[in-house]
Amino acid sequence: MSTPSTVDRAFETALYADTDATLDTGASLLAADPSADAELVLRGEDFIVAAWRRGWQPADVVRIVRRELDETHVQLASGLILGSEARRKQTRGRRWEAQLDELDPAPVRTDRFSYATAVLELYRLLLRLPPLEPLDDPHHHQLHGTPEERRPESRMLTRIRALLAKAEATGFPEEAEALTGKAQELMARHSIDEALLAAGAPAGDAPGACRIGVDPPYETAKATLLDAVATANRCRAVWNEPLGFSTVVGFEPDLEAVELLHTSLLVQATAAMTKAEAAARAAGRRRTKTFRQSFLAAYAQRIGTRLASATETQVTPDLLPVLATREVAVTARTDRMFPETTTTRVRGVNDAAGWNQGAEAADRAQVEPRQRLP
Repeated sequence: MSTPSTVDRAFETALYADTDATLDTGASLLAADPSADAELVLRGEDFIVAAWRRGWQPADVVRIVRRELDETHVQLASGLILGSEARRKQTRGRRWEAQLDELDPAPVRTDRFSYATAVLELYRLLLRLPPLEPLDDPHHHQLHGTPEERRPESRMLTRIRALLAKAEATGFPEEAEALTGKAQELMARHSIDEALLAAGAPAGDAPGACRIGVDPPYETAKATLLDAVATANRCRAVWNEPLGFSTVVGFEPDLEAVELLHTSLLVQATAAMTKAEAAARAAGRRRTKTFRQSFLAAYAQRIGTRLASATETQVTPDLLPVLATREVAVTARTDRMFPETTTTRVRGVNDAAGWNQGAEAADRAQVEPRQRLP
């Protein structure tokens, strides 16, 4: 039976230095002692739990592992996350559970030395994860429960998902335009209904937060698009460029709307950009990078204006006090989480054709305001 000393010696050798030589030495120690495997996994699960204490969530860990390492490490991390959750059996809410459901801990099939090397590389990364802003408000949840505990998911969100799925699948710009516009109107209506319900409830509602990945390339333009979607849905987005995500602050129905619409618009924007880029290449253009950057920047700017217009069709003067109160709450929560922020600008936007076609694609992805929903 192995003792922890094998794992301890491997960690002492490999985890606190960044050289390949120390990594190879640590991996050799582990590869030579199969009975150390169980202890190695348990120690990894402890690193995962330590990440939770520093504010990370399952999707955050998977995102940073995929960004910094590769799919083998993602599979290892997924297994550790699920293992640590099974050991602790702690209920954390619907959003957390949804992140766990996305994990795919496929077994890593390789030789023992390569496996040990990958494990140590992963543990090096987990050990160095910086603290993040906590997404939960423990005091509020202790008094009132989480939004997920109070109300089940609305049927409205099912309708919204269906509309966006159709918008992504259709090959007709006019149909995508109509479907996406209708989805935003439903999101706005859903948000207002939830606001009125919360205003009349004895227990006060409070803003929450979630993190949404902003993947390369063209991260600045993509973060700008997410900010536009968040603003249109009465949320605030704060981009963490080094770690590749934005934190979106808002009330739970609005956060769900932002996640749904942002994902759909990225799909639509990418499809439109690929088609426009192919046409540009056929015409003899070769500035692919500047074309894409300009396309996405224009798309983000124009879509923000059009989403805001669709949202305004759902607001009447009698709703303004309730919505203003929620806006103040969102701003206050954002300021507490991020007392110091800076603004950034999109660079490399100097391709007129890319800009014009990006703006046109945004027009096709969203409709003019419709009649207010009953």
